[in-house]
Amino acid sequence: MLIGEYQHTLDSKKRVALPVKFRKELGKHAVITRGLDKCLFVYPLKEWEKVAEALSNLPTGQASTRSFVRLFLAGAVHAETDQLGRVLIPDYLKDYAGLKDKVVITGIYKRLEIWDAERWETYKSEIEKETDMLAEKLGEIGAY
Repeated sequence: MLIGEYQHTLDSKKRVALPVKFRKELGKHAVITRGLDKCLFVYPLKEWEKVAEALSNLPTGQASTRSFVRLFLAGAVHAETDQLGRVLIPDYLKDYAGLKDKVVITGIYKRLEIWDAERWETYKSEIEKETDMLAEKLGEIGAY
């Protein structure tokens, strides 16, 4: 289970060390892709295979579905962790997420998210104001 929030630094070679706590579950190989809300999603390979399979089976008749699947899958890159647990973030993903030197890596149960630290703080402070309303909506669908 991938949970928690960790501050890290993107080095000059565009590598970030994944938190030690996550490395065993992620394994040596992961997939990084564009996430939602201008962050990056990092999936363990087995989890990525499930996500990619589900997306590839969506009907292609609707333009918005095609666009999302295309952007999500075409933007994905296989990432191999080095001996220090670092992964390389390609320029196009770094630019998409607006990553600078300080990043936050969050565990979201089956995936990680990599956020620019400033963007994460802004996002978090905004969403914290809506916690009660979000809990009510989740309650309405039986998820909370």
